[in-house]
This record gives sequence, C-alpha cells and structure tokens, in this order.
Amino acid sequence: MRAYWVEPLGLLQGRAAAAAMAADLALPLSGGPSVFTMVRLIGALPGAPPPPEAPMALADVPDAWQDQVLALTRPPAGLLGGLPLPGALGRPLVMGIVNVTPDSFSDGGVHLDAGAAVAAGHAMLEAGADLLDIGGESTRPGAEPVPAEEERRRILPVVRELAKAAPVSVDTRHAATFAAALEAGAEILNDVTALRHDPGMARLAAEAECGVVLMHMLGTDPRSMQAGIRYDDVALDVAGFLAERVAAAEAAGIDRARIALDPGLGFGKRLAENLALTERLPLLAGLGCPVVYGASRKRFIGEITGVEQPADRVPGSVAAAIAAARRGAAVLRVHDVAATMQALRVLAACEAGAFDEAV
Repeated sequence: MRAYWVEPLGLLQGRAAAAAMAADLALPLSGGPSVFTMVRLIGALPGAPPPPEAPMALADVPDAWQDQVLALTRPPAGLLGGLPLPGALGRPLVMGIVNVTPDSFSDGGVHLDAGAAVAAGHAMLEAGADLLDIGGESTRPGAEPVPAEEERRRILPVVRELAKAAPVSVDTRHAATFAAALEAGAEILNDVTALRHDPGMARLAAEAECGVVLMHMLGTDPRSMQAGIRYDDVALDVAGFLAERVAAAEAAGIDRARIALDPGLGFGKRLAENLALTERLPLLAGLGCPVVYGASRKRFIGEITGVEQPADRVPGSVAAAIAAARRGAAVLRVHDVAATMQALRVLAACEAGAFDEAV
C-alpha cells in the first residue's frame, strides 16, 4: 500500500468557499466547486520526519508535504476519455442505471425485456442523465454468475439502441461481453472487479482506448464478497487498493485520463464502512482520477431509514448522492435520475444564493 496520504478536511461550498479562497485559507478540491481548509497527513514521506497526527490548517503544512497537498487541487486529466469534468458543469455527471436482469436487488425483471430497457434509458436521458450504465449480470450480494453468452443476449440490443442517444457504459466482468458491447457502440467499461476477473479485460480496454471504471470489491465474486469483512481503516484500505489497480491499468496501457474510481459501496462493506467511505470520499482525490459514487437504493440506505423495499429508498438515496456531490464525486450512479437532478439543481441554487437556468 502507498506509504503516505493527504486527507482533505474542512470542506466548504458556495459563498463560504469563495470567501475562504479569497482569504487564502482554502484550496479547491480537484479543481471543482468544493474547497478544503484543513488536511490530515497520514504516513510518512521518504526522507521526511513523520507529520503531526492531528488535522492542521493549510498554512501549517510542513514544506515537505506541500507538493502532495497541491496535488489535491488539480482537476483529473480527464473523465472516462472525454466526458465533461464536474467543474465545467457545476455539478457531478449523473449515470442512469439500466439493469437488464431478472434478479438485480432493486429493479430485477423490470427491464429484462429489451424494449422496456431501451424505453427506461430514454426516459433517464430525458430526465437529465449524462450517460447510461447497462448491465446484464446482477452483482448483488450472493448473486449467481451469469454465462457470458446470456449476458450478451440480454444487453446487446439495449446497448445498440441507447448508444445512439448517449455515452453508454457496460457493467461487466467478462472481456467477451465487453468486446461485443464495444462493437454495439459502448464507450465505457464498468468492471466491479477492477480488471481482476478476466485476464483479457485490461488488454481489451487498452486496445479500445475506452473509459474504464475501476471499483473496489472484496475478492472478485459477488457470492462471497460479504463474508469475512475486515478492514484496518476502510478509507485507507480502499484507497490503497484503488491506487494499485490504477497502476496495474496504466501498466497494461490504459491512459489515466480514461480511468475513474469507485469505492464500491456495498461490495464487501457493511453500514459502518459505507458511511465511512462516503464521509471520507475526498481522500480519493489524491489518486488524481474522477470518483464514481453509487449508493442508489442500497441496503445501507434501508438500514438507516428502516425502509425495506429498495424502490422506496429514493429520498435516502438522493441524500447520499448529495453528500457525495459535496465531497467531490464526479459521477453519481443512480436509479432515480429525475429525483437526483432535481436535488442537484436545488443544491446549486441554495449554495449560490441565486438560481441559474443553466444548472
């Protein structure tokens, strides 16, 4: 694992952020609208004395750590190969989820018919989605694997149609499925195993020069990912894993400007870990890649709210998405696009103290 980290703290938005920047008390987080006013230095730099353990103001950061702190301010080199960065939009991108499965935890069976899935995708785009994520294999805890042939049968007609209307991401672990999806018009790979399941996936993604989402999951199999959960520090452990996967992707020839990172809420995490990852999301800014956040309708939302049915967890899901947006998430992966877009618009207006028709 990487030996040192800088964790941004004391985040501000809106007028407070502008005032802090004007007074040289804050720095922008990944070039976006949020700023940070404090940091926690973790670990040790080569050849430098150990830093204080307590959070510190930016003015108190030792000289040896200044470059690491400034690295947090730079916008990522790109977002999945060409999508606009949040700083340009004033909000995170919204990724609509289209599950073409009979057994996904929230909407299994709803979009199993290709026509219904295509219609759902178009409805999400009309509601404001910037891109769509299409999957044909459920990755809920305990889900049984789906043969790649069946996965392709489910998703290819949907990808073929929706790719005409918007950038399409494909949620798959199988290189054969993604190769076919590329031919059908997909532009982005969303691999919940971070290129660890299929030996051919990294090479395929490099050759295709596509966008790649690398996600943290314990192990590589949804059937067992919730067994034996243990972390020393979940935020640092997940960040360290993702740093290693970025390095592996770059070694395979995948440009960092095409990589985004997903901490994998619910994939080998319980309520406490999911909340810690959300609260400490800015830590991932130090990796220099945009962050994808997906809490939509997940079990931990139900555990907090007492709502059993995933489809009834929309308000809680939107609250989690807003929390992530304020902490630097570049992409929000959601089932409920209209509700999320409405919340983002109101958030932007409240923080600006004015309404901008362009938001």
